[in-house]
Amino acid sequence: MRGEFVDVGGARLYYYAAGTRGAGDPLVLIHGCLTSSHLWSWIIQCLPEGHRTVIVDLLGHGRSDPPDGRSLTVRAHADRLVALLDALGIEQACLVGHGLGATIARLVDASRVSRLALLNTVSPGRRLPMPLRSARHLPAPLLLRLVRSRITSGYCDAERASRSLDHYMRPFVVPGGHAVIAEQLAAIAGDKSVVEAPINVPSAIIAGVNDPFVSVDEAKALQGAIPGATLEILPDAHYAPEESPERVAQVITQLLER
Repeated sequence: MRGEFVDVGGARLYYYAAGTRGAGDPLVLIHGCLTSSHLWSWIIQCLPEGHRTVIVDLLGHGRSDPPDGRSLTVRAHADRLVALLDALGIEQACLVGHGLGATIARLVDASRVSRLALLNTVSPGRRLPMPLRSARHLPAPLLLRLVRSRITSGYCDAERASRSLDHYMRPFVVPGGHAVIAEQLAAIAGDKSVVEAPINVPSAIIAGVNDPFVSVDEAKALQGAIPGATLEILPDAHYAPEESPERVAQVITQLLER
């Protein structure tokens, strides 16, 4: 695997590439809110051979640049993802998104999407809990503790959660980092730009029966809104790519065969 930075609109996005070419469309893996490309670390080796795989850090997350005033709305993230695909010469890809990353994937121009895998996600527009909507008013130590607690609650394995949080929180514990958290949460809470467009590509949905953020009923409703979509319910909480990488990879493999 190799990683590098790509300038997108004056900001650097970090991505790393894995896999090989030859079997079909590339895979693009998109993490969710306040995590990073680390989310996919365990799934890479489980994916089918022959597919170029691109794993990106969204702006303000992971190794990518802080926003420095740039928008962190879902639409803005989606536009930057398309610009990254352009820079990498990818015309069309299977997009695999987790949480916020799945909503971002749904906003990418349909002509660039061959298939969609939507993991642990809800329909756009659902409101954040009140403490998170008020993030910009919270002192940095309290906000960081709140975020760590909320992310931890999305795991079945508390030890895994602790190790992953060490990665996820790196850009947010530096001076000014807590402000990026507040910006991202505020952008989600106030985002009126998301319009749910029909999805007409082969799609797979993954849900966790123990997910504290997304109910199985919500996942079933999403499946009903996408013609032909499959639904896999795992005995996990919110972070299925980490806690069930083999099963998630199997769902992606089956999707690529459709």
